[in-house]
Amino acid sequence: MNQRIKRHRYITGFDGVRTIAVIAVILYHLMPYNIQGGYLGVPIFFVLSGYLITDLLNQEWQQNGKIDVWGFYQRRIRRLYPGLVTMVVATAAYITLFQRSLLVNLRAVIVTNFLYVYNWLEVHQGQSYFDRFGTQSPFVHLWSLSIEGQFYLFWPLVLIFLWVVVRRRQPIFDIIFIGAFFSALAMALLFQPGQDPSRIYFGTDTRMFSILLGASLSIIWPSTSLKKDLPNSARLFLDSAGVGALLLIIWMFFQLPGESDLNYRGGMFFFSLLSVILVAAVAHPGADMNRLLSNRVFSWLGKRSYGIYLYQYPVMVFYETKVTNIAQHPWLHALIEIGLIVTISHLSYTYIELPLQHFDYRQTKKVLHEFIQRDSRYGFKRAWIVLAAVVCLTAAIGSFSSQAAQTKPKTSTLQSKIAANEKSIQKHNQKVAKESGSQKIAASYSDASATADSSSSSSTSQQGVDQLTSSERQQAAKLQITAVGDSVLADGSVDLQQIFPQMYIDAKVGRQASDAIGVLQGLAQQGKLATTVLLSLGTNGPFTADQLQQIMQIIGKQRKVFWINTHVPTRRWQDQVNQSLQSATNHYENLKVIDWYTYSNSHSDWFYGDNVHPNEYGLKFYSSFVAKKVLQGE
Repeated sequence: MNQRIKRHRYITGFDGVRTIAVIAVILYHLMPYNIQGGYLGVPIFFVLSGYLITDLLNQEWQQNGKIDVWGFYQRRIRRLYPGLVTMVVATAAYITLFQRSLLVNLRAVIVTNFLYVYNWLEVHQGQSYFDRFGTQSPFVHLWSLSIEGQFYLFWPLVLIFLWVVVRRRQPIFDIIFIGAFFSALAMALLFQPGQDPSRIYFGTDTRMFSILLGASLSIIWPSTSLKKDLPNSARLFLDSAGVGALLLIIWMFFQLPGESDLNYRGGMFFFSLLSVILVAAVAHPGADMNRLLSNRVFSWLGKRSYGIYLYQYPVMVFYETKVTNIAQHPWLHALIEIGLIVTISHLSYTYIELPLQHFDYRQTKKVLHEFIQRDSRYGFKRAWIVLAAVVCLTAAIGSFSSQAAQTKPKTSTLQSKIAANEKSIQKHNQKVAKESGSQKIAASYSDASATADSSSSSSTSQQGVDQLTSSERQQAAKLQITAVGDSVLADGSVDLQQIFPQMYIDAKVGRQASDAIGVLQGLAQQGKLATTVLLSLGTNGPFTADQLQQIMQIIGKQRKVFWINTHVPTRRWQDQVNQSLQSATNHYENLKVIDWYTYSNSHSDWFYGDNVHPNEYGLKFYSSFVAKKVLQGE
């Protein structure tokens, strides 16, 4: 008992490690100027879990000669299930009552989370962790808890096998470390540049290396064998290694984008190794890192880090659905969301997680009997049971309603229009490619505009053409343009191609700047990049200076680039994107920004309900404004 108490005093600094990880995750999602690698908080959690769980199991094996597997399962369930069940059920009830558009697959989401296989449901459904524009699922972040749950299920059995068959620490460490290496290798081999990496991001096989690295550390760095008294040279070495690892971790938070090729080809593995060094320094009682990361604030947040991670997405998704001017006061809304997340997590920790973790479930029948007594000692507290029952019933109704929601999907006017535009774009692109280099490419405006799909446009949007002068129409009819963009460009594609009949468009819903890099490379290799390039990117998330540089390098200095900035007031990165584009014009002489944001900002009647995509009325202003700016720049 003394040894165990002593050990817990040594690792209080792990609350600081948890706090660093959870702060990174929160900042990644909520700050108006996003840190690039906030998602890297998850590998820290994985490394820490691998170390702590394996260390506890090793202690039990060394002290008792066996591991009580069922007792281990019970402790994990007591610690993790109360918070998880509460969050999932409460979120499902909220969706049922107030946000029924998220009912699709709700039953499957609930079941797979309770069984800790939700990450594979996300893989099966093609859920993207990096698509940050559309209404996100409030459950998407729970993939990591499923991976940990799978680890908790199998790891005691694997560890028992290793101690019985292999016995010695060094070969056990070697086996676990090699397993981690093969997991990282699978990530590198499965990664395909230019494709959404979410399958790799969610997969147990490609993410287990972080947990296994932490587990391997516990084999050669058991907490009970670490001595408090160290020579000054050894202490200085540990401190230097720990501080250096921490500084590199912080640097990577700000520098490593989630969809970077390097990230999946060794970057995340290297980050996990840094986390191993940090955990090793904090775990050692002879180092100063424990004291560095031990304080009341970190201790308080670290104990609630599980709840903070649980509730971050529900708060973020539900809050941002109700507030439509996030970009106007991004810092204020970020602080409000953080305050809500921390408050809810504290309430969950104090009144749900801790009580149920220590509750004697053998007394459940007795407690329930006491609850229904007229003079029950629980008094008004019984009202909470009634509330919990109502929430559970509401969630159950929503889960059974989810099947109907799945079989009867609703298609919005905007979705229908973009789908129709995609067909028209494909047809028009084929004509442009076929006529490229021939005399037909200089056809008159009236002949070329007739190729647009009349079913996808209306007389209202046709007025975008009417706002151009005769000379502008003739100039537009002769101009070859390649346009690459997201759903906003897809929305206005037909109208733009009516003005620019020789425009080749590649637009896709949810596209980010990182996706456009591969698209532009492909167009350049196929010889489809015209001397004038129109870009519409930034709606779905900010981009780094390196990504912008790659885009401009692919296009080349010899081409003129027109980049339409963003009008996306429902997202906090709007101003970041627009400011980045304006700054970029100082570095790239061939780049001109089309300031759609300023031109449209006071005209909410130009947009659909999302206040992002121009409606039929707004398209005439969108297309004519973009056209005039391009023609003026020519």
